[in-house]
Amino acid sequence: MQIFNTRVYNISDFLEWHKSGFLIISPDFQRRGVWSLQAKSYLLDTVITGKPMPKILMTQNLRDSRNKIIIDGQQRLRSIIEYCSDQFTIYESHNKEYGRILFSDLPREIQSNIFNYSIGVDLLYDLTYEQTLDIFARLNTYTVRLNSQELRNAEFAGPFKQISYKIGYNYISYWEKAGMLTKQKVARMAEAELASDLLVVAVGGIEPKKLITSYYKKYNDEEGLLASSRDKVVETMNLIISLYPPDDLKLTIYRQPQIFYSLFCSIYHSMFGMPGFTGKRNSNIRNEIQPVKGKLDHFSELFEKADHNLQDFIDASKKAANSKAHRILRAAKLCDVVAG
Repeated sequence: MQIFNTRVYNISDFLEWHKSGFLIISPDFQRRGVWSLQAKSYLLDTVITGKPMPKILMTQNLRDSRNKIIIDGQQRLRSIIEYCSDQFTIYESHNKEYGRILFSDLPREIQSNIFNYSIGVDLLYDLTYEQTLDIFARLNTYTVRLNSQELRNAEFAGPFKQISYKIGYNYISYWEKAGMLTKQKVARMAEAELASDLLVVAVGGIEPKKLITSYYKKYNDEEGLLASSRDKVVETMNLIISLYPPDDLKLTIYRQPQIFYSLFCSIYHSMFGMPGFTGKRNSNIRNEIQPVKGKLDHFSELFEKADHNLQDFIDASKKAANSKAHRILRAAKLCDVVAG
């Protein structure tokens, strides 16, 4: 039995729902907007030239029909809303006549045509969250698959996720400026995954990256000691920033995410200690910023020169870099540097 029916709405309908706050474009299970400006431009040329686009999949509750939740099509709708809000223009290579012209500067007739552009919608009613996830998973079987962090984002909503994401938001600019993460990777939640990895260190010590999901599961209902762990992650990150402002970090090997993880572990261990880890500790590290930075800079230079004494560390940074054994090896070596 078919559980949906097909409707047609105009762009003006979606704009009005968005303005009224009834259009939910990015529910928890959706990936973030990852389209390039070029892709957005091409879509709007499709609209402005009156050509068809794929249908939108949307659900709403019959008892409260105001909220419209987008299951599939959020990037198309986001692009349309941004264009109609003058946030970008169409490329001239896509449309010579209306390229590089803001929506508000288009002829009234063209604006009207855009408002009246029809979009097909498959509309579902009264879906449970589990049913919605099932449909979304089925859709993504035939399209670009969600990565590990996007899957965690879709499945979990508990304290570990919320704290990890707040940490990620706090340091996303630092990681981007340091060249660790690109905007494209951030669009696929790279900062959330990195923050989650660091929070795992504070909660359970060094683990392989593949175990992040187990911490999302363990702390999906109860917060436990996560608040204390969060504070330790923040304190460690702030000390790292004191050692390496983004422009300085960018010039070292620590800009590589797998090595930054090891740097974080070595600093964290000196400050707080890690369960099950026996690396050296520099208990006075907060007062030795410059000496510690000098040692880390020297280590970075030796790594760049492929010093044969660092071969184990170099190998552990390139092969199976996210395994527990290689993470422990790298962290122990950097602890020697920091405490030496």
